[in-house]
Amino acid sequence: MLAEDSTLLREGLVRLLAEEGHDVLAAVGDGTSLIREAEARTPDLVVVDIRMPPTHTDEGLRAALGIRERWPAVGVLVLSQHVERAYAARLLSGGAERVGYLLKDRVAQVDEFLDALERIRAGGVVLDPEVVRQLVLRSTHSDPLAGLTPRERTVLQELAQGRTNAAIAQRLHLSLSSVEKHLGSVFDKLELPSTTEYSRRVLAVLHYLKS
Repeated sequence: MLAEDSTLLREGLVRLLAEEGHDVLAAVGDGTSLIREAEARTPDLVVVDIRMPPTHTDEGLRAALGIRERWPAVGVLVLSQHVERAYAARLLSGGAERVGYLLKDRVAQVDEFLDALERIRAGGVVLDPEVVRQLVLRSTHSDPLAGLTPRERTVLQELAQGRTNAAIAQRLHLSLSSVEKHLGSVFDKLELPSTTEYSRRVLAVLHYLKS
């Protein structure tokens, strides 16, 4: 299901997804309509613009949060014109799986957009590289991320984009054991609780968004 108030973009997405073999159950222009359609026919995944009528502030985000609360198995991809760190943090605060946050410019890169949908549907997390870049570049004296080495920051940047250890190793030309070592160091420096590895991965991403 799609929720986008720009008719041109909405219809373009419907056509693109249909051509790629996806069944678009509904394409609407506001968050209220999206919730209504989801109640009638629960989708596998929704793509929703953050800012929609009537106030063009966070109606789409609130609809996305409502869907995640009521139907946890539904994947959610939110689109934004600009980087909104607070909105990204709110989206991930309910649990970082089957969720994504992309800038609208990324939609024009069709292969990346379609890959993001598949990763979310498979249970992954997708963060726009620009969101991650801005978070990684933030460094203040009170920021615990300042203690990370350049390589640790790079590995964490890849992690925040939803990539597995194996994918990170391939992209950075590292061994799998080196990636695991770097991530372990990141988790320790951020003082993340030693529970399951997946939980620590999620907490690392949330730490970026909330710091």
